Amino acid sequence: MSSNLLNSIGLGDLDIAYIFIGLIAFIFILFIIIIVSLVKQSKLKKRYEAFMIGKDAQSMEKEISNLFSDIDYLKKSVDKNAKEIRHIYKRLETTYQKLGIVKYDAFQQMGGKLSFSLVLLNENNDGFVLNSVHSSEGCYSYTKEVKDGNCEISMGEEEAKALRMAMREG
Repeated sequence: MSSNLLNSIGLGDLDIAYIFIGLIAFIFILFIIIIVSLVKQSKLKKRYEAFMIGKDAQSMEKEISNLFSDIDYLKKSVDKNAKEIRHIYKRLETTYQKLGIVKYDAFQQMGGKLSFSLVLLNENNDGFVLNSVHSSEGCYSYTKEVKDGNCEISMGEEEAKALRMAMREG
């Protein structure tokens, strides 16, 4: 079967049956694409209907508005907590957080290591040494100031050891 149209576009030798088979295959592929699209649309519609159950446009607007106000409240709370945490950290810098203690016998006649050197330091290694010496006549306590990990007054062996312990703790 010969077609003038096919001859005019240069396809006069082509059998028209091939064109029909091609068109049928193309229609079949389009049909499958339409079915897949309808299935996806159906699933989306079911999800939308499940989301919108019992809600109209005004109630949805109110829900969204409430969510935004909750988000604003949470942002303000986070900012407030961040400020409070900064304040706490600032205060912690000056609190005593490092400790060193050495117990010892100040005199040979005393036993039980009743004497001690206690060092308390803050984050900047500022603080004090508390030394308590126990003897058979009584108990004597004194302190020495520590600035930046150093003491201007000479320190005994036990005091220096307690200071090193406290410095290592930081």
